[in-house]
Amino acid sequence: MMKKMILCLLAMMGVMTVAAQEKSNSDAQIAINNIMTRTSIRQYTDEAVSKADIETMLRAGMAAPTAVNKQPWHFVAVTDKAKLAELSGRRGMIAKAGVAIVVCGNLDKALQGKAQEYWIQDCSAATENILLAANALGLGAVWTGCYPMDDRVAEVSKVLKLPETIVPMCVIAIGHPAEQPTPKDKWKPENVSYNEFGGKAE
Repeated sequence: MMKKMILCLLAMMGVMTVAAQEKSNSDAQIAINNIMTRTSIRQYTDEAVSKADIETMLRAGMAAPTAVNKQPWHFVAVTDKAKLAELSGRRGMIAKAGVAIVVCGNLDKALQGKAQEYWIQDCSAATENILLAANALGLGAVWTGCYPMDDRVAEVSKVLKLPETIVPMCVIAIGHPAEQPTPKDKWKPENVSYNEFGGKAE
């Protein structure tokens, strides 16, 4: 009887292990698909973006890697977009978007000296996380740049009343997509080296 119970238990453990592995493989594929299907969306419906979805995207942004865990970022979620939509280069996208998230570097929280510029990498990682979260939520988004263009930084800072130590890196327009462009296949083996520049895969 004991032997049968042990065999039964081992069988159950085997089934659970296989199920866990299948779930792990499925989760991995979902994550990879989300990355591969993300593309820039510039046309949106009139449907609003919910507060819950906005918070989810902001949480995703703050989950990004950051040098020495400084988290030198500040996010401005803009739903009253009239003034922001008037800025050059963004009129159509921002006006129609449900929300715009402005990803900023907080220089008061950044590292000192040359390392201060790591805020750009940190905020870029946060921006990509927001774009991926938007795609996972069924929303569309597009990254529009500000920094290091002085004129764009100045006009966005003025509209959002940002202090000097808060630098707008980019504006992400987000909404329910009114277009379905095909994601670009950007894989180019010639852009990859192994072990040293120009090195081939073994």
